[in-house]
Amino acid sequence: MLKYAIITIACLPLRFEPSEKSEMETQIIFGELVQVLESSGNWAKVKNLNDQYEGWVDNKNFIYLDEKNIQPYLNVKTVLTSTINIAINPKNEKIILPGGALLPNFDPLNNTFVIEDKIYKLLEPNNQYKPEAQTIVNLAKQYLNCPYLWGGKTALGIDCSGLTQVVYKMVGIQLPRNASQQAEKGKLISFIEEAKPGDLIFFDNAEGKIIHVGVYMGNNKIIHASGSVRIDSVDNHGIYREEIKKYSHTLRMIKRIIDV
Repeated sequence: MLKYAIITIACLPLRFEPSEKSEMETQIIFGELVQVLESSGNWAKVKNLNDQYEGWVDNKNFIYLDEKNIQPYLNVKTVLTSTINIAINPKNEKIILPGGALLPNFDPLNNTFVIEDKIYKLLEPNNQYKPEAQTIVNLAKQYLNCPYLWGGKTALGIDCSGLTQVVYKMVGIQLPRNASQQAEKGKLISFIEEAKPGDLIFFDNAEGKIIHVGVYMGNNKIIHASGSVRIDSVDNHGIYREEIKKYSHTLRMIKRIIDV
């Protein structure tokens, strides 16, 4: 029988190998469902069923589920849309929830959600948004000045494709994890003059490999994670950093995920 688990801490590092010394490739966020592929001591190799990313995690920080019990945790519609919130668990303990956390069986009247018959209550209301282009920009701006972290997906540290994945997730659109994978989605836009707020702009290196992504804000501005989450100028050549008076990234393509 297939084994599954649900993440019950703020975020769980997913590593390339079963070791704390191994590089963190990404993070699995509270409420996300994983399929357990194999185990090795305190480690489990898992597949995140939201974006299909595979890697190794410490198995002490999730709840195992039988295959027959996973239905409430598949395609969860309620996503935490602020960068952070606090939930109170049945033991009256506070749990930090990052933006993008999934809230199964959410009750908006009582501001509660349920995992395995245990009721959690949010301290702050959770707004839900329709998939609209300007909303993507506004959600991304919540992360302004957050530090860059390779593999990160939270306000404590986030990378470029983590930012775009999380803000689109907040409006109900699941993107792949990496920039090169995200570039395969959506409608191709030919020039920056045709770009609309919420479009994704991708950048490549000298070998033509896509290595960076950000959210177009309109008026030749982009919000992206590079050193920190920041706003820079962008044109058909790439991202222009005013403080150093030079281009930092070379534009490869523009994709529209939400029709406007």
